[in-house]
Amino acid sequence: MKSQLRSTRFTTFFSSSVSTPLNSERIASQDYLIGLRGILVVQSFLFVFFQTFLPAAVADSKNTVGPLYQVVLRKSVSVLLWNESLIYSFIILLSARTICLPFLNSTTRAVCSSAIFRRGIRLFLPTFIIFSLSAAAFSTTSTQYIFDFLEATGNVSTAVPKRFRNFLVYFNSLFDIFWLSKGYSSQAANQAFPSGTLWIVSLLFQQSYTVYMTMVIVPYTRTSWRVKALLVFILTAWWVQSWAWYSITGLLLADAVCNMNFQFKSQTGFNIGRVKVPVWPLYALMVVGGVLLQYLFIAWRPEYRNAELQGHTGLYTAGSLNTGVDLDQPQARDDNYLIILGIMLLIETYELPQKLLRKKILVEMGKRSFSIFLVKPLLIYTAGIKLFMHLHASGTNRGLATFACFVTCVPLVGLASEVFYRIVDLPSVAIAKEAWAWVKK
Repeated sequence: MKSQLRSTRFTTFFSSSVSTPLNSERIASQDYLIGLRGILVVQSFLFVFFQTFLPAAVADSKNTVGPLYQVVLRKSVSVLLWNESLIYSFIILLSARTICLPFLNSTTRAVCSSAIFRRGIRLFLPTFIIFSLSAAAFSTTSTQYIFDFLEATGNVSTAVPKRFRNFLVYFNSLFDIFWLSKGYSSQAANQAFPSGTLWIVSLLFQQSYTVYMTMVIVPYTRTSWRVKALLVFILTAWWVQSWAWYSITGLLLADAVCNMNFQFKSQTGFNIGRVKVPVWPLYALMVVGGVLLQYLFIAWRPEYRNAELQGHTGLYTAGSLNTGVDLDQPQARDDNYLIILGIMLLIETYELPQKLLRKKILVEMGKRSFSIFLVKPLLIYTAGIKLFMHLHASGTNRGLATFACFVTCVPLVGLASEVFYRIVDLPSVAIAKEAWAWVKK
């Protein structure tokens, strides 16, 4: 009887049959998600800049020793403001949360096939342009100034971009970006790209199709059973340390918002007897728990920072636990997951964070997030480092030189990203749509 009651509560919480009708306008307008992307791209800029110029101030940095102010920053605000692992994990889950929306809003074959077809073109064209510019910048000219910069600053947290010997190596590297399914950070394209962050494009592309293949069950399955099945999927993906753990969470969250009136039910909470229990403390507890784990193992006991990664099956290394984990690869982490899921649940529940994220400046930055992501490392590694070396050679204080680079890079990245957005990014979306229109005729 108790088991049946628990099952009924579970089904009721995730069922779409409620007395308050679903607000279709809210489904169609979820631009607060774009605003959230705007915040993440600012954080990614800070990460790349700080890892380049202030490496000891970055969470999980290989520069464990440095000026006191950098160490203090690493053990305090860096955990939340420019933490690479947290930022890019958030991007992966947020991507899954958004790319399924067209199909969830209109569950037709045309919408589904259009999204699947256009995804590759939309990601490939901007990546191709910026990767080609990067290859030209570092393979046809000397990169000695970067070696000199890293030696002068003692930076061991970043590397000099790999140079391509010939066109064939460049072509194969470009091809692999949209082909690899593991070893993302080891690929030549990522090593040739300044800051070593191009792996995120490979991972987003691969995980997109995990979402696409899974979302097609939505119109044809019962809500409660679909939720249970996806929860099993998430747990299984966690056990085998697959990024699908994050992606399917994003899909389930989108399904709950679009088809299960999540906001209303989450605000209402649930009843235990005659007592109404709110659910927001659970969301807040997730965030607090994840943040505490980050601080404990970044600021206090860094030697145990990666211990959690061994608590999975060694899918590609052995049949036992993941004792052979490759720490140089991007990792799906428990602490990041708790923070991201808790924040997303709070955002999806309440209007106030959604209203703040709908601010025009955040939405506009979110629309340009892919352009900013691609452009910023190239400018920081060219204009930024060259400016620093020029100031350093003239005897300028290192802190002042770094500040001058920051003041220069911010507007430069903003201007270049805007140009790239209008000349490359927007046309890539249009080309993908035209290609789909031509193919389906």
